[in-house]
Formats: sequence, structure tokens, C-alpha cells
Amino acid sequence: MEIAPGLHRVGDDVIAAYLMVDDAGVTVVDAGLPGYRRELRRELAAIGRTEHDIRAILLTHADADHVGFAEAVRADSGARVYSSAADVERATGRERAPKTRMPRAKLAPTLRFIWTGLTHAGRSRPIAEVTAVADGETLAVPGRPRAVAVPGHTPGSICWVSEDLDAVFVGDALTTRHVLTGHRGPQDAPFSEDESLARQSLDRLRGLAVRHVLPGHGPVWSGGVPSLLAEIQASRRAPTGGA
Repeated sequence: MEIAPGLHRVGDDVIAAYLMVDDAGVTVVDAGLPGYRRELRRELAAIGRTEHDIRAILLTHADADHVGFAEAVRADSGARVYSSAADVERATGRERAPKTRMPRAKLAPTLRFIWTGLTHAGRSRPIAEVTAVADGETLAVPGRPRAVAVPGHTPGSICWVSEDLDAVFVGDALTTRHVLTGHRGPQDAPFSEDESLARQSLDRLRGLAVRHVLPGHGPVWSGGVPSLLAEIQASRRAPTGGA
């Protein structure tokens, strides 16, 4: 799905990955579950590209529903995979994520999340080669993304900012649709390993002037960062907030 020129989504409001496209090729942000590779190929074909046009795969963090097809595409295309140093061990399969507390849930959205996992399952492979990036580092790949550290959801959670495309890819630093309750609107993401730190880290997005905020779960927010952060503050005060 095209969000804006050069900016595409793979997947849907349950689980999403993204593409940044320019004349030099394609950058993929997050890799969903293994079965999302089918949707990646369809989206690439729709814009006249193939996996061999992928120059980089950027991880916002190394949870299973964000690294799914990364190794398969890396091995076949030669694209380099980038992650925060703090999440490299998980991305390569040498470290397991700890269990987090189970947030409140509603039956229908929870079943939809489970069904998405079942229908997009496949052989999940640890990523053989991952390049660590530092906070503030800008990569010379399509979209010219800059890493912004937002630890909390995982120790190495990062957002990727592309001023070229007026966008920030936030992974699970926040959500615009709670996967277990279905509650819509900007809010803190569930399952964070350090919920207090995750909330504090969102302050690092203040001052960003980009329009599009692209989460791993939920619809794209195109109202700019200041209004999104204001909505998150409001959700924390409301009893129906999604955290």
C-alpha cells in the first residue's frame, strides 16, 4: 500500500513492515513474520521492483514479529540488516527475550492477532549477519534514515527517521491500535520490558517535524509528531487507554 510517494506499507493494522523507495533501491523497515515475505514480494512487484533491489533491512527492535523474513531476504538479496547494538544478540538468535506481563485483552482483537500469527507463520531463522548502529547515526541507504534510540520496549528499541520521506518508523515504541484490546488511537505499546523507560523514551521524539508516524501495529498517523504525543498523554489519563 502506498502511503506517500516513495513510502509503502507491507501488511496491515495488525502487523506492518514498511518500504522506503528511491532511484537507488529499496530500504525495508522491519520484517513482520516469515509469511509476510509473500506480501513483500507483491508490494515490490506492484512498484516494479524485486527483492534484489533491497539495499538494507532496518530493525526497530528484535521481537519475533519484526524480524520474520529478514534472514531469508538477506541471504537471497545480499541486503545488509541493521539493528541497535543492544538488540543484536536477539536478532541473531543468541539471546531470548524475557517474558513480559500480560496486559488486559478483549476476545475479538486477541483472536485476530493470533490468527494473523497462524496465517503468516513460517520458518523463522536467526539473522546470520547484523550490523549494529549507534544512536544518531544516519545510513547511506534509500530514505537516508537516522537512528533514534528509544529503549524500553526492548533494550535496543530504535526509531528510524527519514526527513527525505517526512516519516518516522517507530516499531513498538508506541502503537496506534492495541493488538489485544482493539483500542484505536496513539497510546503506549503493550508488552514493553521496561514500561517506565519506554514512556520516558518517547520524549526523544519531541522536536521531530515529520508528518508520518509509522508503527509496527496500528494505522499510520499522518498528523505529525506533536499531535501524536499529545494523544498519547491523553490516553494515559483515560481509563480506556491501550497500555
